[in-house]
Amino acid sequence: MLKLPQLTSSDENSAEDSEREQEQEQEEDLGLIDHTVFDQLTDMDDEEDHEFSKSIVWNYFEQAETTFEKMDAALDEKDLAELSRLGHFLKGSSAALGLRRVKATCEKMQNIGNLKDEEGINNIEEDVALESVTKLLKQVQEEYEEAEVYLRKFYEEPDGQ
Repeated sequence: MLKLPQLTSSDENSAEDSEREQEQEQEEDLGLIDHTVFDQLTDMDDEEDHEFSKSIVWNYFEQAETTFEKMDAALDEKDLAELSRLGHFLKGSSAALGLRRVKATCEKMQNIGNLKDEEGINNIEEDVALESVTKLLKQVQEEYEEAEVYLRKFYEEPDGQ
């Protein structure tokens, strides 16, 4: 029988830190979170207490859900100007947390809502814009869900409590 060494408290913390670092590295490959930005936010927390950053993230969750409802309504009304405004709004909030994918997709929505291509350079027709923004809205909602899962896991609250 193989006997494993006892882990001390500091060994457990090192193992947990190592696991988190590995998860962060894997996640960074996907481009979901800009850890430079997110770490700046968590650096404002008290030692071992993430209440400050957690409250900001939870407020973001509420804000994003409300914004998605407004985006759905604006899409139903084919209101590209409103979709552009909402994309701009959510882009800023997402950037503040380091949510790379959500930010990038919101920027594309902002541009398309202004009847420009995704890069904001060339003009596009309204029907093309509506088709593109419909796909992007679905995409950004999926990216948001991925980010939400990651952040809830970071704060160790998978059920949203």
